[in-house]
Amino acid sequence: MNNTIRLLLGVGFAVAVAYYASSIMGHGGNAGFMVLAAVFGAYMAMNIGANDVANNVGPAFGSGAITMGGVIIIAAIFEAMGALVAGGDVVGTIKKGIIDPAAFGGDPMLFVYAMSAALLAAALWLNLATWLKAPVSTTHSIVGGVLGGGIAAGGFAIVSWGTMGKIAVSWVISPVLGGVIAAIFLYIIKSQILYQKDMRTAAKKVVPVLVAIMAGAFLTYLTLKGLKHVWRDLTDMLSFLPQTKKPTFMAALIIGLIGGFITYVMVKPRVLKKVENGLGENRADINILFGIPLVFSAIFLSFAHGANDVANAVGPLAAVYDALTHAAIATKAAIPLWVMVVGGVGISIGLALYGPRLIRTVGSEITELDEMRAFSIMMAAAITVIIASQLGLPVSSTHIAVGAVFGVGFLREWLDSKNMDEKQKKLQIEVEKLDAIKAELDALKSEEDYKKQVELIEAQKRQKKKVKSIKRSLRETYVKRGMVKKIIAAWVITVPAAAFLSAIIFYVIKGFAA
Repeated sequence: MNNTIRLLLGVGFAVAVAYYASSIMGHGGNAGFMVLAAVFGAYMAMNIGANDVANNVGPAFGSGAITMGGVIIIAAIFEAMGALVAGGDVVGTIKKGIIDPAAFGGDPMLFVYAMSAALLAAALWLNLATWLKAPVSTTHSIVGGVLGGGIAAGGFAIVSWGTMGKIAVSWVISPVLGGVIAAIFLYIIKSQILYQKDMRTAAKKVVPVLVAIMAGAFLTYLTLKGLKHVWRDLTDMLSFLPQTKKPTFMAALIIGLIGGFITYVMVKPRVLKKVENGLGENRADINILFGIPLVFSAIFLSFAHGANDVANAVGPLAAVYDALTHAAIATKAAIPLWVMVVGGVGISIGLALYGPRLIRTVGSEITELDEMRAFSIMMAAAITVIIASQLGLPVSSTHIAVGAVFGVGFLREWLDSKNMDEKQKKLQIEVEKLDAIKAELDALKSEEDYKKQVELIEAQKRQKKKVKSIKRSLRETYVKRGMVKKIIAAWVITVPAAAFLSAIIFYVIKGFAA
């Protein structure tokens, strides 16, 4: 699909959203603002799909467990399902409580300008980040947008700087925690399976346990993050669940433990059967055992992401709709079905049209992944969120996932650096062999033994390739430093960049409205 067709499809979706928004608002004086906000919301949703979804499915694609078409289909379906089924019916209008709605002076139109500016600014920043191949936090993008629009409307006093400080802390906590947990799981796999003399026997014992831990972690994560908006509905249908407003950690943990136990019972005989039916004693064969769990992890992460992060697009849009229909500013707003459809469908459309760019970046352009490395990354994505939510630490799912990729790459580099002395010795031996071949070839040049000369020339070529390969491995880094620097820089400037754009857009909208 070429760029023109992608652009036309994206514009077509935005036009359809604008037409529907116009039809429900009629021809009142504020209908134009609703149409404008709806277009911005559709644009934001598509950019969430193009950028943020890559973190959920990129590792599975990069490992080779799922094709590009496969990850797009999985993510598109379950992102939309998560948004539409578990996205909730009420949303906070001020993302993360970063600005005080009272500072708008009770003027709903100032609020509408600010939220519309926030949507467009966040979407533009995400669009630029996607073009630059930098996976960034969509939550931080909309936070920056709301921050900039709020400051433009009510000044710096409107900002909750304590909340902003927590968001800044998440820039460090999220990737470090995700990277450490991913590295720990990869080291467990290497030490308990790959470094064992009998990998097949080790795999029979360890793989079912790891898969059960993954299932338990993802079910806990899904309960806490993916079902929190519809927990009340679930408790009405299932009376044995705790009758609470949101799922408690204990309830989520129990669901996870039950799911993990059931998974272990189901997986263990299948792993035994696969191992006994000719599984080889090499890394590639062991990797096969982690393929199917990666498919399920992509499904769970996509569903939870759709349920959770759709609010980044529909929150400000629902806020605008609520302010225009009630001529008042509310801290909570009902989400009309059409607004949720814009969010859920928009994410899937953006993913299908522009998602492959970032999926490749996360999956293969930071470090080389295989199934067991991707498995470790996906585990870290779920477990880090669970730990952070219990400790009250501010984290970003984007930074966690990408940090986990960094962690896997740096662990590989560290483990291989321990063999550096051995590589240096090997290089010296191979260089000496190359020198010996060269000396023998020089000695034959005065003679007419052409057959021997040809043999030595071929041997020299092969030896040069061997020496070159060893030198390359000595210089090799398992994490592309350029990508790391670019991504971290994009993380740091996301909030201020979106805020600056939002402030400019706010003044432009306000100027046209005057």
